[in-house]
Amino acid sequence: MAVFGEFKKFVARGNVLDLAVGVIIGAAFGRIVTSLTESIIMPLIGWVFGDVDFSNFFVLLGEIPADYAGDRTSYADLKAAGVAMLGYGDFVTQLINFLIVAFALFLLIKTVNRVLDEVQAKQKAAEDTAAVPDVPTDPQLDVLKEILAELKERQGPDVPPTSQFI
Repeated sequence: MAVFGEFKKFVARGNVLDLAVGVIIGAAFGRIVTSLTESIIMPLIGWVFGDVDFSNFFVLLGEIPADYAGDRTSYADLKAAGVAMLGYGDFVTQLINFLIVAFALFLLIKTVNRVLDEVQAKQKAAEDTAAVPDVPTDPQLDVLKEILAELKERQGPDVPPTSQFI
């Protein structure tokens, strides 16, 4: 029963739920990128190079069995027959998927960093972040600033600081 209680406590943490939401959104984003790659980008690349289906780009490494009656240009059929091949067409498709996801994440992180830098600059400029409505505030930090100001007032100008943080 103790394990269940620990598990419940673990799941109740906010960061676990945030992680779960991130994984779900990431999976959905991955499907969107896959669809974009397979339905739009790869057909355009295939049109430029003269072939729409990159999945059938492969190099035979072994012999095709003599009794094989399937399509000799189909990667899936040859693979099912046990023929050794390098399927570089699928690799190219997956590489393009990766590059799209990596570029999208780069743009996302770049935007988030820019917004965070702006917020931090506003926080540094504001004496009391709680008084400025467009600056996110940390209530604990605001209380600590109030305590610090009160301590400075009580000490007076002639009394040296009692702590290196004051």
